[in-house]
Amino acid sequence: METVHVGLGDRAYDIHIGPGLLSQAGKLIGQISGRKRMMIVTEENVARLHLATLQAGLAAGGIESEALILPPGESTKSWTYFEQTVEWLLSQKVERQDLVIAFGGGVIGDLTGFAAASLRRGVGFVQIPTSLLAQVDSSVGGKTGINAPQGKNLIGAFHQPTLVLADIEVLGTMTPRDFLSGYGEVVKYGMLGDSDFFDWLEVQGPKLAAGDQTARIAAVKRSCEMKADIVMRDETEQGDRALLNLGHTFCHALEAATGYGDRLLHGEGVAIGCALAFEVSSRLGLCAQEDPSRVRAHLKAMNMKTDLADIEGALPDADGLLELMAQDKKVVDGQLRFILAKSIGAAFVTSDVPKSVVHDVLSDALKQRH
Repeated sequence: METVHVGLGDRAYDIHIGPGLLSQAGKLIGQISGRKRMMIVTEENVARLHLATLQAGLAAGGIESEALILPPGESTKSWTYFEQTVEWLLSQKVERQDLVIAFGGGVIGDLTGFAAASLRRGVGFVQIPTSLLAQVDSSVGGKTGINAPQGKNLIGAFHQPTLVLADIEVLGTMTPRDFLSGYGEVVKYGMLGDSDFFDWLEVQGPKLAAGDQTARIAAVKRSCEMKADIVMRDETEQGDRALLNLGHTFCHALEAATGYGDRLLHGEGVAIGCALAFEVSSRLGLCAQEDPSRVRAHLKAMNMKTDLADIEGALPDADGLLELMAQDKKVVDGQLRFILAKSIGAAFVTSDVPKSVVHDVLSDALKQRH
């Protein structure tokens, strides 16, 4: 088992990464809490595959548990299910000293974390992420929330988990498409701040996708280390933490354009968004022209969505996409902030991006769809 420490003073916590952690959950959670009863919030697919293992693992450590099983999918991150989750936890007589377990992908983690943040003005919670995307991104750093009709994650709170357990074996039950969606967030870390990690992924990426456990542990650990490092510097996204949004300004617009559904998974949007961010950087003369090509080549080698041409169905024109980008949470005083790059591994935040250049990049990308 590998451990990454997130040093946030009295809100510090550990991320444990390795195989078989569901079976050890009772022991590992018992090290940080003396509570003998815990509430689990999960979703149907995860419950079918893994809930019995987790509950047995908790029981082995002397912890009994009850579970709320919600529908899978992005639409669960809504007021309706938030209300259902909070009311269920209250019906279970959750106390401030209790720990609620978020057991699922990013949707369950975000929803459960927000419910925990809201209940009794803050109940502790444990993240047990079951998707690659959640293990390397959403389970770490304390961003919780639900979606609004106006956009993703617009209602929420910063609420750090008490512990994160990333069981690598669980990734074996993911579909190849969902796994690669999570890989979009992994490769983002190399692009934004660690060129050596990007080099390593160019070699090890195919092994990761094929199920190599050692490579998977190493990739999750490095991703969590990078995220933890940035979160420790800037917990509430006043500065550096925005770097984690590399590719996301494009991604969120594309997700809105495709209705937050199966046409485009989040990590696929991140991958396309990163390629577009490097294209904008190259056109502004910030990075070498080879960099966007190298980013695209690696994404293609991993059989990932790389360009707007890879998204099925209709998309808005460049003006429409720009309008969706203007809805982004990263807008400050009406100015859209972009994360651009000076090279692979050297991203930075800027508001100084001519709209015309972004418009041209989007127009050119849309032309390739026909």
